[in-house]
Amino acid sequence: MSTPTGQGTPASSRGGAAPALDEPTIGRLVADTSRHLSTLIRAEIALAKAELKISVTAGGIGLALLAVAGFLAVLAIILGSFAAAYFLAKIPHLDIAWGLLIVFGVYLLTAGLLVLLAVRRFKKVKAPTQTIETTKETVATLRHR
Repeated sequence: MSTPTGQGTPASSRGGAAPALDEPTIGRLVADTSRHLSTLIRAEIALAKAELKISVTAGGIGLALLAVAGFLAVLAIILGSFAAAYFLAKIPHLDIAWGLLIVFGVYLLTAGLLVLLAVRRFKKVKAPTQTIETTKETVATLRHR
C-alpha cells in the first residue's frame, strides 16, 4: 500500500497491530476445537460399537444355547410322556419302556448342560467400560476449560 506521498509503509509501522502469521485467530481456534471435538466423539462412538459388538455376540450365543436347551426340554417332555404311557401299558415287559426313559434322561441332562453353558455366556455380557471411562474423562476435561 502507498501513502499520499507515494511511499510504501508496512501496516505495523502505522500503529495498527496486525496479527502475526504464526499466531492462530479465534476463528481458526474455534474451527480446530470443533473439528477435534467431532473426531473425539466419533472415536468414542467407534469404541462403544466395538465393545457392544463383543457383548452382543456373547449374548447371542448364550440365547441360542438357551433356545436349543428349551427345544430339547420340550422333546424330553414329549419322550417322557410317551415313555410313561408305554411303561404303564407294558408293566410286565419293562425293556422298551426303560429304554425310552433312558433317552428321556439323556435329553434332560443335555438340556441342563446347555443351560449351564448359556448362563456362562450371559455372564460375559458387560457394559462398555472403556467407553464409559473415556466419556467421563472427556466430560470432566470439557467442564474444566
